[in-house]
Amino acid sequence: MTQEKIIGVLLEDAALNVDEFARACAVEPQWVIERIESGILGDGSVYLSSWRFTSNDLRRARRIRQLECDFEAAPELAALCADLFEEIEQLKRRIAK
Repeated sequence: MTQEKIIGVLLEDAALNVDEFARACAVEPQWVIERIESGILGDGSVYLSSWRFTSNDLRRARRIRQLECDFEAAPELAALCADLFEEIEQLKRRIAK
């Protein structure tokens, strides 16, 4: 199945549903659902209808997907690496202030 990748920057107040989010990450919705159920993505909600994703979620999911693809990393390892990248970015912002 060929998917069209959505490229752009989300506004902080905007939110994507699961299908839009999956398309923006160039993955199947099942990929997103599996990572939500394992606690890697999302806010921990178990209700599919309440899942909404922001630009921060999109950045994280794309990073996880890239790590999984480039290094054949397990989802949990890719998520750990994404956590570390996010922490480094936060520390850099604090230092720059």
